Amino acid sequence: MESPTDYAELFPVFSGLLLGSALGYLNPRVRLRAGVLLSVTLGAFATWVSGEFRLSWGFLLFDVPLVAATAAVSATATHWFRQSRKET
Repeated sequence: MESPTDYAELFPVFSGLLLGSALGYLNPRVRLRAGVLLSVTLGAFATWVSGEFRLSWGFLLFDVPLVAATAAVSATATHWFRQSRKET
């Protein structure tokens, strides 16, 4: 049987996907700062939601880059998709 903590492990990935998709709507001057700040915030929140902080706060070193990397991939894919839609 699946427990709620099983889905908490997916939170960094889903939050990174949403963050990356939303970053395209921001002004390019603030995009990087907002991305870094929100990646750290969402990564820390993911560590807290999953309960991993009870074992070690070292899980931040995994969750924060996971959110940031997923956001970067999502932002790039969103950008490419928008560019391809403009060309057609």
